[in-house]
Amino acid sequence: MLGEYECVKQFSEVDYTSDLEKIDVPTLILQDDDDQIVPLDDSGRKSAKIIKNATLKVYPGAPHGMCTTHFDRVNADLLAFLES
Repeated sequence: MLGEYECVKQFSEVDYTSDLEKIDVPTLILQDDDDQIVPLDDSGRKSAKIIKNATLKVYPGAPHGMCTTHFDRVNADLLAFLES
């Protein structure tokens, strides 16, 4: 139970802005737009604005577990980003 509590605490109480500002390499941010756990506007969009040279790809209609439900597209996007 402690692990679950700590996970929720990290999502809801910790501000990682200063860490994101330190990232100085091209960064791919993948996020769904139907996430009920980590909303797009509160995470992916903000991170893409903070991280220099970030690319945000949004998966319309995808859920929080998009790496499982949309694994073919996620893998293709990751490979394309790494090859670019």
